[in-house]
Amino acid sequence: QVQLVESGGGLVQAGGSLRLSCTTSESAFSGYAMGWYRQAPGKQRELVAAITSCGLTNDADSVKGRFTISRDNAQLTMYLQMDSQKTEDTAVYYCYANWSVLGSVRYNYWGQGTQVTVSS
Repeated sequence: QVQLVESGGGLVQAGGSLRLSCTTSESAFSGYAMGWYRQAPGKQRELVAAITSCGLTNDADSVKGRFTISRDNAQLTMYLQMDSQKTEDTAVYYCYANWSVLGSVRYNYWGQGTQVTVSS
């Protein structure tokens, strides 16, 4: 069982920045595709950003140009740098990790979530 631990959430004013971290002790970290979802109250969980094991990234339109996903395989950590935050970014943010075999996700793991609140 892979454990993912998120940190870095908190309260920030609109226009401010936060950096989320998702770390693990899983030694095969570099082989996982990873990303961040978020869920606001009363809304469905949505994909925020994803990064492949090769470092290719994909961002939701709502965060393009403001959020940056990255990973440090040596530190077994993935990051989400959130700049120019808006009140609509308020949500619980969850990191995930997918291990795929022959193009299909074989294992899927989730962190416990970290709250991000953006005040106006």
